[in-house]
Amino acid sequence: MRTSKHLLTSVEVARFVAQGYLRLDGVVPPELNERAVAALDEGLPHVSYGTPLSAAFGQDTFVHALLALPVVAGAVESLVGPEPTVDHHAVHIREPHEGHAQDLHGDAIIDVRPDAFDIQLMYYPHEVTAAMGGTLSVPGSHLRRINETDIGRVQNLRGQTRLTCPAGTVVLVHHGIWHSGRRNDTERRRHMYKLRLNPTVPQVRLWDTADLHDPAVTAELATVFPWYEQATARLEIYNRVLLWRALTGDDLFDVDHWVTRVTNRPTRPTRRSHV
Repeated sequence: MRTSKHLLTSVEVARFVAQGYLRLDGVVPPELNERAVAALDEGLPHVSYGTPLSAAFGQDTFVHALLALPVVAGAVESLVGPEPTVDHHAVHIREPHEGHAQDLHGDAIIDVRPDAFDIQLMYYPHEVTAAMGGTLSVPGSHLRRINETDIGRVQNLRGQTRLTCPAGTVVLVHHGIWHSGRRNDTERRRHMYKLRLNPTVPQVRLWDTADLHDPAVTAELATVFPWYEQATARLEIYNRVLLWRALTGDDLFDVDHWVTRVTNRPTRPTRRSHV
């Protein structure tokens, strides 16, 4: 049963671990979306690295109101815990008929923590149509280490998603996901607000764990995406299992024995026959 904090379920967190992102479609009310568009057009003040989230934004700002929404607050706490700190935030605006797109890339490539992660909150205050060039991302790419723009020469991967969404959508992504901003082919500006958050507590069972042993958890963690190579896909599942073990504190969890096989260290004494 969900708590009053609107924490994520184990199935939802497992989906995040497998896919590298979680969508909250249309969760922000229209009046707040309108405030946000106006504020993004004006620009936002700088927030210093390491500022506690509770002290980073004034109570009269749209960002404070956005983060106070129970569904957003609960999802953030489920992934990075209470009182995370701000890494940075940014306003991303695509102008009408902007004739270029970002190369496919991964952020913070020097961050190779296998047992922890930051999240990037991406907020879209108005509807994003296909022609507006929504953020492109590659599901299941976040645990495969690349050197930032080394994948920039890649134009398309099977199973990639190009975001279209209703107004007031929030997407929470793992800091390592491969993504790019696409060009805007419409007459309207496209707005997106990004906020990266760093955890300050161990990311262990921060969500509603009532369904921790639901078979759907394992099913989510076993998901295979179309762009995976046949053999290398096993490494993706292996890395997910390691992350899930860290997040749950369960060192015995596995999917099809992938981690158990390669960490096996037999301890039973050998019996030798006497001749």
